[in-house]
Amino acid sequence: MSGIDPKKPAGKYFNELLKKTGDTFSSLTQQAGDAIGNSTEKVNEVLSHGKDALVNVIDINGSGEIDIEDFIILGLRIPGVAINRESFLRAELQTKFANTIIDKAVKTTPASAGITIEQVSSIADSVINYERNCVSGISAALGMPGGVAMAATIPADIIQYYGYMLRAIQKLLYLYGFPQIDVSEKKQVFDSETLNIMTLCLGVMYGAAGANKALISIANALARGVEKQLLNAALTKGTIFPIVKNVAKWFGQKMTKQVFAGFFRKAIPVVGGLVGGTITFLSFKPCCDKLKESLQHTILSNPSEKEQDSEIIIDGNGTIE
Repeated sequence: MSGIDPKKPAGKYFNELLKKTGDTFSSLTQQAGDAIGNSTEKVNEVLSHGKDALVNVIDINGSGEIDIEDFIILGLRIPGVAINRESFLRAELQTKFANTIIDKAVKTTPASAGITIEQVSSIADSVINYERNCVSGISAALGMPGGVAMAATIPADIIQYYGYMLRAIQKLLYLYGFPQIDVSEKKQVFDSETLNIMTLCLGVMYGAAGANKALISIANALARGVEKQLLNAALTKGTIFPIVKNVAKWFGQKMTKQVFAGFFRKAIPVVGGLVGGTITFLSFKPCCDKLKESLQHTILSNPSEKEQDSEIIIDGNGTIE
């Protein structure tokens, strides 16, 4: 967390980050515009300088590169992204079920309270559609010509996108039986377990190898009553941890390309906000549907589901096979 003032409120820090990126990219987009029409070498030189500047601004975890953890941290700092499990479940269930069922769902899981997998699926679809509509509106507004701080939105629209992804992830995890995820900062640091489970969920959404298998194993371990500290060990030291690292590395390669595609597009305005919003609208739901599909097939969300022999097993002794 190099360069972060631990006494500075997260919201204020986030606003200052966007201003910093705005100043950085205003300069970079001007340089890129000046380079258009000149040699390819000149354009590449400007973009290479832009990459270094972008890493310096967005490298929140101090890894020396842009990675998915940076965007998870930035996304979780956006006000409203953190979801309280109890408040969310009560709000979603209050018009559909009796108070006794709701109380049990909050205390245990929706499945344990007798809420069917079909009923949970219907609520999950509503959640996904709601978050998709929100993020698509922001994407379109930020991408409009002359929109709010156009240069600053190059990283901002991506940060907002992942912010809404993280909202959807938390809601889906809670609907399908996961306990409260600790998304609070402690002196500007998020728990490694939180970052790793978010990374796995994003990996499932985007089809990263191994992510689905690891997430299902964690859910099934929760259903078997494996203690939290053993699950945390699995996420940070055990066999699941290399999967997390591989998913993060896979994302890291894509993140830089994604951010720079946005930079170059803003430098040479061709695609309007409406198209950008439509692309976001179309991509968000399939990603969430993949996570929903994965969470449906665990003994945590559906006690009748059979545990697969091929899964990673997290046992009561904390060993992972």
